[in-house]
Amino acid sequence: MIAPPSKSTIKLTPQSHAEASSSQAPKSQKQMTKAERREQQERQRAAKAATKASGPQPGGSNQNSAQAKKGAPPAASTSASVKKGGKGPDGKPMKETKETTSDDSARGLRIFSHFGLPKPPGPSKGDIHPAIIRLGLQFSEFKIAGANARCIATLTAFKIVIQDYVTPPNNTLSRHLLTHLSPQITHLVSARPMSVTMGNAIRELKLEISGSDIDLPEQDAKNLLCQKIDDYINERIIIADQVIQKTTGTKIKDGDVILTYARSSVVEQVLVGAWDAGKRFSVVVVDSRPMLEGKKLLSVLSAMDIPCTYLLLPSIGSVITEVSTVLVGAHSLHSNGAVFSRAGTALVAMMAKQHSVPVVVCCETYKFAETIQLDSFTKNELAPAGDIFSSFPLIRSKDTLILNKQPNLEILNPLYDLTPPSSITAVVTEVGVIPPSSISSIPLALGRTTL
Repeated sequence: MIAPPSKSTIKLTPQSHAEASSSQAPKSQKQMTKAERREQQERQRAAKAATKASGPQPGGSNQNSAQAKKGAPPAASTSASVKKGGKGPDGKPMKETKETTSDDSARGLRIFSHFGLPKPPGPSKGDIHPAIIRLGLQFSEFKIAGANARCIATLTAFKIVIQDYVTPPNNTLSRHLLTHLSPQITHLVSARPMSVTMGNAIRELKLEISGSDIDLPEQDAKNLLCQKIDDYINERIIIADQVIQKTTGTKIKDGDVILTYARSSVVEQVLVGAWDAGKRFSVVVVDSRPMLEGKKLLSVLSAMDIPCTYLLLPSIGSVITEVSTVLVGAHSLHSNGAVFSRAGTALVAMMAKQHSVPVVVCCETYKFAETIQLDSFTKNELAPAGDIFSSFPLIRSKDTLILNKQPNLEILNPLYDLTPPSSITAVVTEVGVIPPSSISSIPLALGRTTL
C-alpha cells in the first residue's frame, strides 16, 4: 500500500509557482474569474507606477508609443519638464532648460472656455472686403456695441459688399453672391460671436438673394437688394423703435421714478420721448463694471435736464423701494419668455419682483429667437476687462491698480445673463404689449410662421 504524499511534497515555492503559471497559456478575460481580473488589474497598476517612478527610458520610445496608444499628450506636456544634457542639432551639448507646459500657457477656468471672447480677427480666408475687415476690428474692440447698432452696421457693410460685387462669367448672382458672402460672415464671427439680431437679418438677406430674378440686369438686382436692406432696417428697427417709444410712453406718468439698467437705445428713446411730451419724472440709472454703459445714458438724460440718480448695481437695494417702474432693454427674446440681456439685468428684475415693482422689457420683434434658453452658461460672451480698480481718492497711480492676468488669477466678465419669464411683467414690442407666456406667438402676430 502506497502512503499518501506528505504536505511538504505538494507545496510549491513562489518561484516554482511562477514557473508553472508561465508554462500555461494565459487565460482570456472571459475565462478569468472576477478575482483573477481584479488581481491582473492591480499588477498592471503596480507595473505602471514602477515605470513612472523609474523615470523615462532613454530615447523615450516606449513611453511615447504607450502614450500614442492612449491618445494622451506627449511627456513634455506635464506640469513642468526639465531637460538635462543632450546634444543639439549642431552637436554641441545643450544647457539645462525648464519648459513651461501647454497647460500653463493655456491657463484659465476650463469650465468657461466656451465663452466667446472678443479678439482681433485672424488672417483673412478668402476674398474679404475692406469694409468687413474694418467692421470686424470695430466689433472686437467694442467700438460698436449693442444689438441694434451691430445689426445696422453689418447690413450697411453688406450693402457696400453687394455694390462692389461682380458676378463671374457662367454664374448667376442669386447663387454666387451667397458663396461670396460666406467668408465675409465668417470673418465677422471670428471677431465676435454673432448676435441673434445679426443672424435673423443675415437669414432674411439670404432669402432675398436666393429669390432674386435671374433675368434682371446685375446692377438692377444689386440695387434691389440694397433697397431690401434699407427696408429691413427701417421697418424692423427704426420704425419699430418709434412704435415702442409711443406705447411705452403712455405707461409713464408724472412723478414716476423710472429705473433702468446699463444702456439700451430703445429705453433711451422712450425716456427722451416721454420728457419731450411734457411728462415730468425722474430716472435712476443703475450701472456696473467693467463697461459702465450707463454713463453714456446718464450724459444724454442730464443734457435734457431730466432729474437722474446714478448708482452701481450692488446699491440697488437701497433705492428699489422708491421706484415706480423698471425699464430694460434686451439682446434677444426667446420663445419660452426668457430675456437675454446685459449681465445684471436678471438681478435688477428679481429685486423689482421681490418688491412688487413692474418690470417692462422694450424689445423689437426681430430680436426674437425660436430657441429655448434656460441659463446664461451654455452660451455667453466675455466683456473686455476695463478699468476694474479705480480707487477714490486716487492715492496711487492707475498703472499700479490695473489688474492683469496672473498664474493664479482669471479675470471673468460675462457679458449677458438670462432673466426668467417669472421676473418679467410685460414685453413691449411694435406689435403690442405681450406677456412673457405669449412670446412664442410673435411670428403669428407678424403674419408668418417663422421670422
